[in-house]
Amino acid sequence: MTVNGLRWALGLMSGTSLDGVDAALIETDGEQISRFGPSLTLPYDDTLRARIRSLLDRAEGVAEDEPELLAIERDLTFRHCEVVAELRLRAPDIVPAVIGFHGQTILHQPENGRSWQIGDGALLQDRCGVPVICDFRARDLEQGGEGAPLVPVMHAALLRHHPEACAVLNIGGVANVTLLGPLAEGTREIWACDTGPGNALLDDWALRHTGIACDFGGALAQKGCVDGHVLAALLSLPYFTRPMPKSLDRLSFHPQAMALVESLSAEDGAATLAAFTVETIARTPMALTPERWFVAGGGRHNPVLMSGLRKRLGSVEDVDALGWDGDALEAQCFGLLAARFQRNLPSSWPQTTGVKNPCVAGNAVI
Repeated sequence: MTVNGLRWALGLMSGTSLDGVDAALIETDGEQISRFGPSLTLPYDDTLRARIRSLLDRAEGVAEDEPELLAIERDLTFRHCEVVAELRLRAPDIVPAVIGFHGQTILHQPENGRSWQIGDGALLQDRCGVPVICDFRARDLEQGGEGAPLVPVMHAALLRHHPEACAVLNIGGVANVTLLGPLAEGTREIWACDTGPGNALLDDWALRHTGIACDFGGALAQKGCVDGHVLAALLSLPYFTRPMPKSLDRLSFHPQAMALVESLSAEDGAATLAAFTVETIARTPMALTPERWFVAGGGRHNPVLMSGLRKRLGSVEDVDALGWDGDALEAQCFGLLAARFQRNLPSSWPQTTGVKNPCVAGNAVI
């Protein structure tokens, strides 16, 4: 149902942490968000997660018609169908007008004009009976952009009345930041980029040493000491001196980083990788100095990361302090992006992705 241009949109996101599918409902006209509906996460089972991770590790050599790829894409899409069905059961009075379907990124190479998300939008639309918007990065890449990050439009919508210069930091598998200039005459400038690794390296390190795909509560890193020489070597990688906008693949630093920490203990390696995430955020060349930082994503649950960020950046708060759901924010964003597509509104700009002109993100499933 549409009232005064407002409609319910359902957003789906499966991020680079590979933990599962997030789903969220928002009421929006593509510009403002009037209400938040429920949200939920359905984890990937261990087998599907392992299959997706195997695909990531060899994605450059995978053919788009490879049977195993198609099987993973089908199973991943069915998981998305399940989360949509469960969310609609929890909100039986809400009828979504559109679904924003990001899919699962298995390769992101903006330098080659390529960002590959798997997921069968036609199958999702057929099973759910709701129009699906997907393929959110292609147009941006075609027009010279990085194809990422796409969440700045969500951050700007939520902070449209916030007067001061601020930053919204999302720490998923990769970390990205949105810089919002001070509000002036109802408008503000927006800049964005991927800052560096978020949880991905730390997750992989924890899995290797503990068998658990996450350093829960920063328990491993808290017991370790940062190796200054290894950290300096990590920070010397050329990506970190590039100005924004810029973006990363989940595995961009994986070979070099894992080789550098290989000789460290489990605890010291975790502490060093956590410090690497913090330092790459703090050292990102930025267009302005934010007065406040708001942190979303799974990384905000890691006290080692949050403590390090507060020491380096000053005023750092969990986005939940704003009344947001920091675990649902990216899924909510893809609901917003779908609504913006339907109104032909841009979702990326030269200062957020490097695209030549403001770009409408997404494509409709026919």
